[in-house]
Amino acid sequence: MHRFIVRALIAAVCCFSLNPSRLHAQSSDSLTQAAQSLLQAQQWDQAIPLLQQAYEAHPGDVMVYQDLLKALLGRRDYKEAEHLVTRQSKLQQGPTLLIDLGQVYDRAGKKSKAKNQFDEALKAVNGDDIISEQLANRFVLAGRGDYAIQVYEKARGIMQNPFLYAHQLSRLYAQEGDITKAIEALLNDGPTPYGGPDDTQTELLELLGNDAGKLAIAQKILLRHINEKPNSFYYAHLLTWLYTQKEDWEGALIQVSAIDERSNAGGKALLQFAVQADMAGKHEVAKQALDAVVALGPSKPYYSLAKAQGLSMGLRQLSEAPSFTKQEVLVLEKEYEQFFKEFPQFEASQHACDFAELEAQYNDSPAKAISILEHAIAQPGASREFVGRAKLQMGDYQILAGKVWEASLTYSQVDKSFREDFLGEDARFRNARLAYYRGDFAWAQGQLSVLKASTSELIANDALNLSVLITENMPDSNTAPLLLYAHADLLLFQNKYDEALRCLDSISSLYPKHPLQDDVLMLRAQVAKKRHQFQKAIDWLAIIIKDYGQDVLGDDAVFQTAVIYQQYLKNTEQAKHFYEMLLLNYPNSTYSQLARSRLSAMEPQS
Repeated sequence: MHRFIVRALIAAVCCFSLNPSRLHAQSSDSLTQAAQSLLQAQQWDQAIPLLQQAYEAHPGDVMVYQDLLKALLGRRDYKEAEHLVTRQSKLQQGPTLLIDLGQVYDRAGKKSKAKNQFDEALKAVNGDDIISEQLANRFVLAGRGDYAIQVYEKARGIMQNPFLYAHQLSRLYAQEGDITKAIEALLNDGPTPYGGPDDTQTELLELLGNDAGKLAIAQKILLRHINEKPNSFYYAHLLTWLYTQKEDWEGALIQVSAIDERSNAGGKALLQFAVQADMAGKHEVAKQALDAVVALGPSKPYYSLAKAQGLSMGLRQLSEAPSFTKQEVLVLEKEYEQFFKEFPQFEASQHACDFAELEAQYNDSPAKAISILEHAIAQPGASREFVGRAKLQMGDYQILAGKVWEASLTYSQVDKSFREDFLGEDARFRNARLAYYRGDFAWAQGQLSVLKASTSELIANDALNLSVLITENMPDSNTAPLLLYAHADLLLFQNKYDEALRCLDSISSLYPKHPLQDDVLMLRAQVAKKRHQFQKAIDWLAIIIKDYGQDVLGDDAVFQTAVIYQQYLKNTEQAKHFYEMLLLNYPNSTYSQLARSRLSAMEPQS
């Protein structure tokens, strides 16, 4: 017996023996508290005396009664259990005691007598929701889910409300092993006043998981309902969702197309589905859905939005691809140009910023990117916030173009316009980073010291990391190694990879013992990653993990390795290994929460 159980028992027994007169006055709470651990450990013989004393002290106490009944049934003392229920029925009125007595008979093998008690309890169902819930819950506790189902079904009939208890019935049927009836309970009555397809999807997901057999049963039931009620979009929406759960996105697209046509949605359902498919990585299906919207013609309300979404998808796929060709970039560039000719109202939107990103980051045309953003900013409909975001982006591209002082001026304009705003803090950080690139470490540190307290966690972390980089790598008055490194960092920002690597080579050869070595390795990994040399990037990161794992970049190297395996090499097992390594070896890392989230997303849904 566990030590704490023994202590509880001894304490209670000593209390009784030392002063018997106090026993009756002692509260049931103190006695049952000592008995709870015994109940949990299924130490029925030790728990029963304590519970009996508590019950005698407070006859009719429902909680003590239920615990005592549980203990007696656990010990298979059915005669005493029957006596207890009979006694309780004289102190407490209600049909739940019929269930308790039926449970005693059921456990004792007296099935006929148990049935009589259960059937008698069912007669108490009168449509009162409280009574129905009490009876159903007591039947569940008695291990008779079949009778709990009868309670809800009878209450439904009395209330003449087919929407009642659908979720409770579904769960009970599932517990009884009848998955078909569990699904039917959720679907038979269609949308209820208490919830639509989204609520039903949540319940179905919990019920079906990824079980192919259960999904097939649900599909069969939904198809039957659709045939019976062809004008019901509710069942069609659920079937579409079910196809996506089965990874049959082509089947889902067929359903969405039919829904969109029958409801005269003008492409809305197809557009929403395209976004969902793209987020799930089903890019070809997403493109087919968007093409279907465009095929409806320019007179339809979602025509321009479908084209805009297609551009956004194209740019994102380009950014996530392990490699891309110049031709792919030029094709997307022409699509953007044609889009803005056809829809000039989008010139002061995120799509203009995306077009600029395409030119600067993928087409090696920062000058054109700056021109696109200048044109967007000048539009009469450009909002103040849009102008601020576009200017920050323009400042980055001015750095790419070698216009460092112009970039600083652009950042300062945003800082001045959004002094107390997130955009202002972002502008100050970018200016501090630019000062670091130029080698003005003192001014950069002055700005970073304030930004470390930023309300934005992202900016605060970036400011802290850059501040630590400067502080830890200036151990003496010799700033030459850090100047070289900052210049290499600038060259990497400008996509001048060969020049950046030459700077890093100089640091490695001239200052082999300098504390910058792990930072040099990290920058080499970033160059390799930008060149899509992913295995080489992993090799550089592996050296950091092995030789500098306990330093400030250790967790960063582990996380970046996991990202490369997951996003670019599509090696889920290796990605999981490094995310798990991060959580195990660096529990306080700023990447921990993101690592947990990604690990969770990788786990198969049950």
